[in-house]
Amino acid sequence: MTNQLSNESSPYLLQHANNPVHWVAWSEDIFERAKAEDKLLLISVGYSACHWCHVMEHECFKDEEVAAIMNAHFINVKVDREERPDVDQIYMTAVQLMTQRGGWPLNCFTLPDGRPIYGGTYFPKEQWMHILKSLVHTYSHDRPKAIDYARQLHEGIQQAELIDVPQEISALSAERLYEMVVRWARTFDAFEGGTNKAPKFPLPNNWLFLLRYAQLFDELKIEKQVQLTLDKMAFGGIYDQIGGGFTRYSVDVLWKVPHFEKMLYDNAQLIGLYAHAYQHFKTAHYKDLIFQTFEFLERELLSESGAYYCALDADSEGEEGKFYCWSSTEIDLLFGKDAPLVKRYYNVNQLGFWEEDKYIPLRKETDVAFAQKEGLELANWLAFKTKMNAVLLSARAQRIRPGLDYKILVSWNAMAAKGLLEAFRVFGEDVFLLRALKILNCIESTQWDGKQLFRVNTNKQRYVVAFLEDYAHTIEALTLAYQATGKLNYLYFAKTLTEKVASEFQHPKSKMCFFTPTDAQLISRNMELHDNVIPSSNSVMANAFLTMGIYFDNQNWTESARQMLRNVYDGMETYGSGYSNWGLLLCRELHAQKHWHVLNDSQPMEVFKSTVQSNCLLSYHQELPISKEYETNAISVCEYGVCHIPVQSIEEALLF
Repeated sequence: MTNQLSNESSPYLLQHANNPVHWVAWSEDIFERAKAEDKLLLISVGYSACHWCHVMEHECFKDEEVAAIMNAHFINVKVDREERPDVDQIYMTAVQLMTQRGGWPLNCFTLPDGRPIYGGTYFPKEQWMHILKSLVHTYSHDRPKAIDYARQLHEGIQQAELIDVPQEISALSAERLYEMVVRWARTFDAFEGGTNKAPKFPLPNNWLFLLRYAQLFDELKIEKQVQLTLDKMAFGGIYDQIGGGFTRYSVDVLWKVPHFEKMLYDNAQLIGLYAHAYQHFKTAHYKDLIFQTFEFLERELLSESGAYYCALDADSEGEEGKFYCWSSTEIDLLFGKDAPLVKRYYNVNQLGFWEEDKYIPLRKETDVAFAQKEGLELANWLAFKTKMNAVLLSARAQRIRPGLDYKILVSWNAMAAKGLLEAFRVFGEDVFLLRALKILNCIESTQWDGKQLFRVNTNKQRYVVAFLEDYAHTIEALTLAYQATGKLNYLYFAKTLTEKVASEFQHPKSKMCFFTPTDAQLISRNMELHDNVIPSSNSVMANAFLTMGIYFDNQNWTESARQMLRNVYDGMETYGSGYSNWGLLLCRELHAQKHWHVLNDSQPMEVFKSTVQSNCLLSYHQELPISKEYETNAISVCEYGVCHIPVQSIEEALLF
């Protein structure tokens, strides 16, 4: 038994190709068909690594009784949210307006024209069948009521996260950041890190902002909260202690029991975050984590093209987390007399116990502290640990693996390139730089056709016109690649993409950017404003506009960045977590970056690594507008409107 999804390339859609439900993929034709057949639409959104998506599929979409009702009365549309975040964004907004909550699977029922009338997330079979029958009855017997509700809800969707009038403020102030952090700090978990409620997500951009804030304003309490959070995440079950890489979130406040799917976007950002944190704290296990996570990406998500695939599933053999957990007996069989030591290190005891005979490897302390407690020489312990993890990884490799989502997404790979470039800057390891450049070269050569960017590549085929987040993250990665290598082609490609955003995504008055380009065919064209597990596309683009405006002396771009910040400035203090990347932009405005005009024979890679502790923007070419008036055969450092005397060496420049 197959439906129309068997012709799709998305791993998520293909998971549903054998359902008895007559699924179709998203297209503009679905609305014409729904109108012709006078049927409601079900827009069902999920992603391949989603555990509860699998559960609902098993309970509802594989059930013949359920499928009969769905097929008779609805046009059933399956959407991969990673391919089509624009569709997900609209119908998630609708469900949040209706229920004050959201998540995946996302199930939204609409009129034939696509306007929503009902929705929610996961539903068990009996509740799902009741909803189906109720909607059929309402649409048949009380259609005016459904249409009126859809009209009101549509108006709410159109106004959600939309700024079309530019906001004016007198001046930007550090007081806004202070108030934002003070309010935010009331939600901190002072014992386990993060915030004081479950589930706990890593939210890398939150901690990157708070670390930057602590550095700028000498806030020791905030700095300690950041370090506590990063330590707890690094030692918890949310981090794969054996194979590297973070899972999407922890279901508890202890960072212990993860929701086991591993997403590229989390690990991409966390590499960058921990690189910044290592530079500040010099904590050895942060470095270990970065290298181990990179090994995970290379081992399990690397494609033939040199870019990374999307994700690994939470489930294997139909069971969540089975691939990652261990029994006490397995440890005994693998390590014999050394098993008690292994169990103490990874807490194969009551602390690490999850359910039945399953233990989640997690840690309580650093290797230095553990070796000291065990009476072991640190070098001997680290050598044993390397062998121990190799044994565990080898044994785990014999298990049935979680499913791989083999899509390549531009924005997530651009984030990976950024994270790896930050790691290269801190550690100087060429493998980080080479992979980052390979990713960016892959984006340009396979996803750019000379006129537009494409978001998705599956089975070596590109498709889905890119969204704002794809452009914004790629621009940021390209500017960092230019600073690391001194190769102008990266910066000029970033310029081309920035021009594309300004012409096809930007609102002419407010300067905010829509998530979709001008020709998008959706019931609403919205703006993504709030930072979440990924920073909002507008906050990323605002930072990108500022950087590109400085490089090319483009006042429209620099003013766009500042206007975008002014638009969200009032209210930032009320929702720190949702404005963390905007907070980083405000930090840039209040504490402007130094500009280094490196116009001598200094090597860009050495300059890039040497300036890791300096908040600066690097230029190596006098042909760039930023550097056209500066002395050749010298390094000129400028800050706060003052340019220091030109010098010849990196060491001299670092003294300013």
